[in-house]
Amino acid sequence: MQRSTLRRRLLARPVVVSLAAAVVLTATSCTKSEDDASSDPASSAAGAGSEQKVASPAPGGETCTVDAYGAEKIDLKDATVGFSQSEKEANPFRIAETQSIKDEAGKRGVKLLTANAQSQFSKQISDVQDLLAKGADLLIIAPLNSDGWDPVLQAAAAKKVPIVTIDRKINATACKDYVSFIASDFVEQGSRAADQMIEATGGKGEVAILLGAAGNNVTTERTKGFKDRIAEKAPDLKVVFEQTGDFAREKGQQVTEQLIQSNPDIKGIYAENDEMGLGAVAALKGAGKKAGDVKIVTVDGTRNAVQGIVDGWISGVIESNPRFGPLAFQTLDTFTKGEEVAQDIVIEDGAYDPANAKSDIGKAY
Repeated sequence: MQRSTLRRRLLARPVVVSLAAAVVLTATSCTKSEDDASSDPASSAAGAGSEQKVASPAPGGETCTVDAYGAEKIDLKDATVGFSQSEKEANPFRIAETQSIKDEAGKRGVKLLTANAQSQFSKQISDVQDLLAKGADLLIIAPLNSDGWDPVLQAAAAKKVPIVTIDRKINATACKDYVSFIASDFVEQGSRAADQMIEATGGKGEVAILLGAAGNNVTTERTKGFKDRIAEKAPDLKVVFEQTGDFAREKGQQVTEQLIQSNPDIKGIYAENDEMGLGAVAALKGAGKKAGDVKIVTVDGTRNAVQGIVDGWISGVIESNPRFGPLAFQTLDTFTKGEEVAQDIVIEDGAYDPANAKSDIGKAY
């Protein structure tokens, strides 16, 4: 059995590549709850009409090859792939993401080893080390945090095992420590969420941000995109409250309960994922607010959040698609054949608003 290794360079900006015309999906980044009926894994992974699409290639984008990385060619069908999931599968994003990986491995006849870190970073490090010990020739990692990966990168390099990261970025060097990073443009997601908030509020008033979990690029970039666009387009819209909801519905509800006590006249809430946004809805209902009293904009594209638009509680949702399986395996297949792959692979994301939520809810997960 041949194996492949890690070697070379950091992805500085979102470079995009068109992999194979046959590879279509959509990317997204976080959340659902145990009590939701829409968590059927098969429907979450399939997502009728919600195929993932890679953004058009950017000229001059950095690429990676087996030779540049210091790896060997390998037939993917003969390889064992290890997949490390970061968070417990109690939310729609992670459910759909894992199911998509499993479905694609099954479709291709590839042996797949899986592990779930249950939202514990130390466990994720040991999980990946265990996958390597069990003979993984290639790794797909959905990182919990962006930093702290040196032990894994060193262990994978020693065994010459290439890594593809999805959804969240590892702060390391592309085409040296890992092959490719596949995800949405999170800054752009934040910018588009700001556009929806500006439209919903008329560009005036006080708004709050329910921040995602600390320690990863998703939270940082979604925040930056939102704030920068507000400053540029709606200076009369003021961010007066920011607190983490850890990408969790219960925490989002708790933070919103505090928010409406301290800022009862808040006009809008930007939740950096759907789960926190749905928690905010629950808090507003509990406080006796009516649908539309506070404008809520979220990121992800879960079915429950899109239904929230239909019901009038949510003003808009920016999509972030979790169905990484086809694209992740196509990237590994292309790479292990000795062909070029992009170091950054950026996904196109759609959006939901009152004009399309009812008709397009079938595309949600």
